[in-house]
Amino acid sequence: MRKKKRTDIQHKILCAVLLTLVTASAGAQTAPKRPQMVVGIMVEGLSQDYLDLLHNHFTDGGFKRLMRDGATLSNVDYGPGVDAAAATAIIYTGAAPSVNGIPAEYVYDRERRRSRSILLDTAKIGNFTNETYSPAAILVSTLGDEVRLDAAGTGWVYSVAPDPAQAIIMTGHAGNSGFWINDHTGSWATTTHYKDVPRSISSRNYRRPISAVLDTLKWEPLLTPAQYPDIPDYKRQYPFRHYFGRKDVDRYRQYKASAKANEEVTSIAEEYLSTMALGTRGPVDMVNIGYTLSPYPYTADGDNRMETIDAYLRLDRDLARLMKAIDHRTGAGNSLIFLAGYPARPTSRRDDEKWGLPSGEFSPRKAISLLNMYLIALHGNGDWVTGYFNRNFYLNQRLIKENRLDASDVRAEAAEFLARMSGVSGVYTIDDIIASRAGDNANELKRNTLVKYAGDVVVNITPGWSVTDDTVSGAVNAPQVAREAFFPSTVIVMGPGVKPQTIDEKIDARRIAPTVCRLLRIRSPGAASLPAVRL
Repeated sequence: MRKKKRTDIQHKILCAVLLTLVTASAGAQTAPKRPQMVVGIMVEGLSQDYLDLLHNHFTDGGFKRLMRDGATLSNVDYGPGVDAAAATAIIYTGAAPSVNGIPAEYVYDRERRRSRSILLDTAKIGNFTNETYSPAAILVSTLGDEVRLDAAGTGWVYSVAPDPAQAIIMTGHAGNSGFWINDHTGSWATTTHYKDVPRSISSRNYRRPISAVLDTLKWEPLLTPAQYPDIPDYKRQYPFRHYFGRKDVDRYRQYKASAKANEEVTSIAEEYLSTMALGTRGPVDMVNIGYTLSPYPYTADGDNRMETIDAYLRLDRDLARLMKAIDHRTGAGNSLIFLAGYPARPTSRRDDEKWGLPSGEFSPRKAISLLNMYLIALHGNGDWVTGYFNRNFYLNQRLIKENRLDASDVRAEAAEFLARMSGVSGVYTIDDIIASRAGDNANELKRNTLVKYAGDVVVNITPGWSVTDDTVSGAVNAPQVAREAFFPSTVIVMGPGVKPQTIDEKIDARRIAPTVCRLLRIRSPGAASLPAVRL
């Protein structure tokens, strides 16, 4: 009996050992190869509806390839009120604006009483620009930082985008370089925070600058007008044609908002891949790219649907060109590519009054004047309201303190007055936001609010109304039409270890950074507190 019992125990031990060896062997066989390079692509205004509509018009190497070979997350949520800078920071830090320090590209400076770039840093100087930016405002580490730190700085991180905030956020604190297109000269520019200036950038600025060719460029339909789906007949009869003439003082901004800028960005990325040893040296390297598919704001009649479709078709070809260059550098399937769409910027297009749709104009200048008079009536003479920016009203904290008033009481009085104004559909004090009492998405709004730059009172503008005569400069000059419609964003991940699939469930955008890091087998950014998506 004792011998039989000993034999049974030995048999069980042998089975357990064999099972462990088989499991380890299977794991070793199925473990994906670590990517040699990671390519991050941010796309403003990317819509799953347009991807579905234009599927048959795409080439095999662009959007089709990404959706066929990658994992498509079709319902990614950034929370309310994010712009390009905030969305990019959420993706690259895995943290909300209240934690990562980037609530928007522009914030209000209470002392100067005007807006400024969130990345403004007067301690730095510009390279090919007089703009002074740095990543100092990003309060946590980013994907780019973690790629650099993973191999003790031997991994390279390069970024190119039309706008400075996005280029810098994608590069992070420790990246090699981040370049953008200067609004006034068209040069590819950067900040001296980054020490690396790739030869291809210098050559392009000196030998083939955008300024030298811009007035010869034109943006017109890629296909014959009849091939564009869901376009009114009158647009087909009179297709768009946009120029960027030398006499137009705003021509570089117009160019940056067009599909032609996406082509230029792709060309820069291609040159990086062809002239540098990215993805071939051992450590993981990173290339980050910013594109736009936002509705073109410079159309004559405000109907930019044809331009939008054309931008998708052109970007599809740009992506095919980019991925061909990636495959040539690292071999097909050896790089991790993630493409993250995010909501388009607010439109300035208003519906024609002949349709009789509810509309109006909200004037911040008038609202400030009336609110100030109201507070004077309550508390005496003074400059009680110091400014307005992006739906935020800023009160004079010094004056409130000098009059020994309770700041929360004055905010409540201001909110009560503003709630009665035409065009205001909701009002919240910063106290309401901090306490998660602000509207239907209170927790999400709190998450996306950085108290340091928030106003004392925040208003919601009635949908269909436009905000006119903004009292501060530096951000948006055209009237902005309020919209409350929710547009889910799409993120596509393709590379080693990623199973082709479509995930329709709601995904918090903060989970993208941990997901990318898991696939790269590096640590997540320091503030990324949510789990990775299992792909």
